[in-house]
Amino acid sequence: MSKQRKHKTNRRRLFDRCLNLFALGLATATMLGFLGRFFWVFDLFSHFRVQYMQLCLVLIGIALWQRNNKRAITLILLACLNYAFVLPLYFGKATLPTGPTARAMLINLNASNGHTEKVLNVIRTANPDLLLLEEVTPKWEAELAVLTEIYPHRIVEAQEGCFGIMMLSKFPLEHEQTVEIGGANIPSLLAEVHFPHGTLSFIGTPPLPPIGAAYSKQRNRHLMELPDLVKKQQYPVLLIGDLNVSPFSYWFRKVISESKLKDSMKGFGFQPSWPSNNSFLCIPLDHVLHSPEIIIHNRMIGSDVGSDHFPVIVDFSIL
Repeated sequence: MSKQRKHKTNRRRLFDRCLNLFALGLATATMLGFLGRFFWVFDLFSHFRVQYMQLCLVLIGIALWQRNNKRAITLILLACLNYAFVLPLYFGKATLPTGPTARAMLINLNASNGHTEKVLNVIRTANPDLLLLEEVTPKWEAELAVLTEIYPHRIVEAQEGCFGIMMLSKFPLEHEQTVEIGGANIPSLLAEVHFPHGTLSFIGTPPLPPIGAAYSKQRNRHLMELPDLVKKQQYPVLLIGDLNVSPFSYWFRKVISESKLKDSMKGFGFQPSWPSNNSFLCIPLDHVLHSPEIIIHNRMIGSDVGSDHFPVIVDFSIL
């Protein structure tokens, strides 16, 4: 064998080894995502089902080009396994006739975000009836005071740092409360909102981000207390917040199962909201969950507000 041919063969073998290692890494990440209930690091792997599927498609294309059918079939199965978590998001949209609707909006401002005019323009353009703002500092509270005329009803718990929260409404509120969920000393907001076409119980809540074992444990505890809180509400529930968990996590599915709430993303497809500066790694952490008596007519990701999160907007009606 000539040196040139031998060198070419060695490069091909090295390329195949790299492909095999890449495929093994994807398979390992996929499987670790199923073990998130046991260890906080494993749960992090559950959030990137779409990315795993996309990377599998690249490897499938290479395998087919190489006529490596065995590898292609294995990767197709791996891609399907991941996409099985994503596909249900494209089904389940309500088909009831459209009546009077309202709009709710969630914006995680980012405490260090200095783009006040951008935030105000996005809010005015979307024109929500109900607005939840997270990471609200005293500075943000002051800068958003110009919205008072549009939103005369509000609950504000501004804080330095990343855990301030504010709810603004065009319509009257009743039984407003600031509560602590999960023992992390982070404020969540409760209220009954009286829309012209019905009343709902509103829950605005921001669990801790899972950046370490302690924070992950607190986040999970927060999430696990939500179903009981939902069941105590008198009216249909609209739960909004950066829950710091994706729909593919065990903990999110457990909240849905035990609370009997629905994910507003169902029927509208994959709508990632964080991080706003990386379209490939972007995953849905910002959520609107709702009782079956609340019908979601439209759900969309809003425009960039200068934060690391995109806004989430839903149009809904109350049965």
